[in-house]
Amino acid sequence: MLRTVMIGSCVSIQGTFVKALEDGIICIRVGEQLFNGRPVSAAK
Repeated sequence: MLRTVMIGSCVSIQGTFVKALEDGIICIRVGEQLFNGRPVSAAK
């Protein structure tokens, strides 16, 4: 499943969901790299 995370205040990254961490941060994979960030909520 594709997910988008915010890294800092202006950078967002989209990748494949890997896992959710205890503090609300999620981990995604882009190629061989893993990124952690706050998930972007769906538009309402």
